[in-house]
Amino acid sequence: MDMQKLFSLEGRVALVTGGSRNLGKTIAAAYIAQGARVYISSRKAADCDATAEELGPNCHSLPQDVSTVEGCQTVAKALSEREEKLDILVNNAGAAWGQPFEEFPEKGWDKVMDLNLKSPFFLTQALHGMLKAGGASGSPAKVINITSIDGQRLNPWETYSYHASKSGLIYLTKRMAARLVKDNIIVTSIAPGAFASDMNKAARDHGEEIGKSIPLGRIGTDEDLAGTAIYLASRAGDYVVGDTITIDGGIVHAALGQSIDV
Repeated sequence: MDMQKLFSLEGRVALVTGGSRNLGKTIAAAYIAQGARVYISSRKAADCDATAEELGPNCHSLPQDVSTVEGCQTVAKALSEREEKLDILVNNAGAAWGQPFEEFPEKGWDKVMDLNLKSPFFLTQALHGMLKAGGASGSPAKVINITSIDGQRLNPWETYSYHASKSGLIYLTKRMAARLVKDNIIVTSIAPGAFASDMNKAARDHGEEIGKSIPLGRIGTDEDLAGTAIYLASRAGDYVVGDTITIDGGIVHAALGQSIDV
């Protein structure tokens, strides 16, 4: 068994949405380090272009808002003009909204549900042909949805649409996996816990304090996320179908019912 090949992404083509910063950027950098050619998409073209330049010649910018079906189709068309196939799709773009129940607005519902739940389905649908071209018996294409531990347990905040979207995406991952495995496309998800990001400002700004409430004693690092993302995208993860890998330092499964504010 060649362990280097087991986790290699040499020659593979990947698209990471929300890839210009935070978790998406970490995943993009990890895939490039493993030999992949990576396209990143995000709503802000300047940020997308800057990250692509930072990550080097194997990173390419495809700026687009994928919260609409039209946006999903646009980025799929742009990718098809550059590549004949797609080996790895990471549906990472996401949004959150917190507001009291009595005041929670429709725009806070629609914005989050569109980007977090609708987009992964319709972008995968738009790229179905390219993913089928990338997948083959013994070397399947991969779709990795970035969900959240907030789809597995409640957080202390009133993030109604976020909870609904992430729990929905975990189950949508199973439904899509059951269908797409027939096309040699494997669908899985990663559910991160407390990682520093613009969305998780508590972990970003108070990481040491937040870490004290996590069973493992710290917040997540780039290496924690990169390792899981590489595993699922590479040959090493070929036999994982429809499942969600939780990377949270024990918040969901080792907290023994404690209320943890992350």
